[in-house]
Amino acid sequence: MFALFEEAGKFLAGRILSEAESSMQIELDSGKRVKVKSANVLLKFDKPSPAELIADGQRLAQEIDLDLAWEFAPDAEFGFADLARDYFDEKATLGQQAGALFRLFEAPHYFRRMGKGQFKKAPADIVKAALLGIERKKQIAAQIEEWTVELAEGRCPAPIAEQIYRILFRPDKNGPEYKALVEAARRSHKAPLDLLKDAGAITSPYQFHWKRFLFEHFPKGTNFPALSAPLIKDELPLSPVRAFSIDDSATTEIDDALSVQGLGTGTVIFGVHIAAPALAIQPDSPVDKVARERFSTVYMPGWKLTMLPDEVVQSYTLIEGRDCPAVSIYLTMDEATLEITARETRLDRVPIVANLRHDKLDKVITDATLTGAEPADYDFAPELAFAYRLAKDLKVKREVVRGKPETFNRPDYNFRLDNNGEHEPNGLEQVSIGVRQRGAALDLIVAEAMILANSSWGGFLAECGVPGIYRSQASLAPGIKVRMGTKPAPHAGMGVSQYTWATSPLRRYVDLVNQWQIIACARHGRTAALVAPFKPKDAQLFSIISGFDAAYSAYNGFQSGIERYWTLRYLQQQGITELTATVMKEGLVRADDLPLVFRALGCENLPRHTHVKVRITGLDELTLDVHANLVERLDAPAPADDASDAEEDEEPSGVLTLAIDVNAEDAPAAASEPAPPGAP
Repeated sequence: MFALFEEAGKFLAGRILSEAESSMQIELDSGKRVKVKSANVLLKFDKPSPAELIADGQRLAQEIDLDLAWEFAPDAEFGFADLARDYFDEKATLGQQAGALFRLFEAPHYFRRMGKGQFKKAPADIVKAALLGIERKKQIAAQIEEWTVELAEGRCPAPIAEQIYRILFRPDKNGPEYKALVEAARRSHKAPLDLLKDAGAITSPYQFHWKRFLFEHFPKGTNFPALSAPLIKDELPLSPVRAFSIDDSATTEIDDALSVQGLGTGTVIFGVHIAAPALAIQPDSPVDKVARERFSTVYMPGWKLTMLPDEVVQSYTLIEGRDCPAVSIYLTMDEATLEITARETRLDRVPIVANLRHDKLDKVITDATLTGAEPADYDFAPELAFAYRLAKDLKVKREVVRGKPETFNRPDYNFRLDNNGEHEPNGLEQVSIGVRQRGAALDLIVAEAMILANSSWGGFLAECGVPGIYRSQASLAPGIKVRMGTKPAPHAGMGVSQYTWATSPLRRYVDLVNQWQIIACARHGRTAALVAPFKPKDAQLFSIISGFDAAYSAYNGFQSGIERYWTLRYLQQQGITELTATVMKEGLVRADDLPLVFRALGCENLPRHTHVKVRITGLDELTLDVHANLVERLDAPAPADDASDAEEDEEPSGVLTLAIDVNAEDAPAAASEPAPPGAP
């Protein structure tokens, strides 16, 4: 005796070995023995063999016209054998009964499964809708096949070309466009990017990187809504200082300026003056909402997307020749020992006498002229000399707290395009890459002044019981990263007791938030917590931290990637085929004279810090990959500086990664706050 039964949506048949009240032991043709519930057994028979019955039933099932079967079927619940007798013959064979069972089971849009071989026909409107859905699926499948063929033949269908960024980086894996690209890549044995490039969907690598970034972070475009800069209505006292800023020539968002008073008297007042948009822009105002949506200015060679509209920025920027509203911190100190004896935060108007540009003055204002070894023939020479002496003293004191000196000596690289920043690049511009050693005199002055102001204001907020957004690092141990939070904590990397970001409110949103809090403290002192925009444990602060952290990381990642693109362009434009480099690990090398980390074949087993010459064998501007081979080893491993080791372990930044699977079925370089050696 044999039995046909259903198990997990499949129909099987075999010989009955034993039968109990509610179950059977059945042996399949494969020899496997299974225990089957009696309720799941749909047919018992002596002949034909199980395999013959299933084969016959599957053949006959395809002969059943579902529309006709639906018409024959009664409105009440019925069994598959009943339908077989109505459809085929009153004496329907076992094969015909099995065929009816298989056909009914595979057509749930016509017949609902009621269990134990029982069915009930679906209402006419459900059937109609289901048939439309089936037809739609057939059309989509045909469309996918058509697009797949086109892609494989080197043509890109318009619907796919219009969605390449979504398909590659944020795909709907059930979408026909995605499925067509995956299938075409599989059939043609090409990577999706190569396939799209060969099909003409990607014509400009630069535009691909740029539009991908806009798709992910500026889906509504980069234009600002119509906004006007709110006026600063406070009657602010005029400061007696002569302030000056130090920035790059391309900087339009001038956030900070410095002043020095009392030279030669024994007591000097060193001032750090920060543009004060928070005196006018209020939380939840239209301008604030725009700033919070962007969180930061985005920097890239030859272009930038500012956090605020230029007309708003120009209302508060510290431009020379104006008395500019500012949030200022005045630090009183002994001129000889540089010991700080008093700190005072004021809201005032600061005369900005000059906007100094370090790219024009780095070779003029040097360590030698600032220390008196050479004549200092430039404006603010005494003030700059004092600021430089103070900066070196502050750095040494931070290093004592830090526990070891900052020895990060790799240079910064400046990218210049021949568009001069006047229009959005197209990727074909001529690029130049300049080298600027970190720790240059003017850099050090600004960096240490900003660290001093940020750490001082962090303490000021804490004294007043007002929350702020802090940056902290528990230790310098490997893997301990800088974190953002609302409570003061030591920053081991900086060597300070607490550290905020409050000196770039025109370009970073957390600085604007902190400035609101600092203004409340300057006005109300220890009662500021009652009136500050953000109260202790304010959930908004945590939301801001989360949003800013994500945006800032993404912006820096894009800047790194697009700088890598321009570095590859530079190699091509200059015809550079060989580079000297330093081995990092596992075949990674770092170019000596360019901001470029890449893998070089032949360097996998060389010791860390070995100096080598490599030959460039290929560049891919789309994936940002560099292909290179070892030419020769130039010398033995050089000693490593401790501050660079952590970064050297990183993979090349900016290399393209996709969200498509063909096997599936701290401050930007352009900022006015130069990062000191070792700063996060």
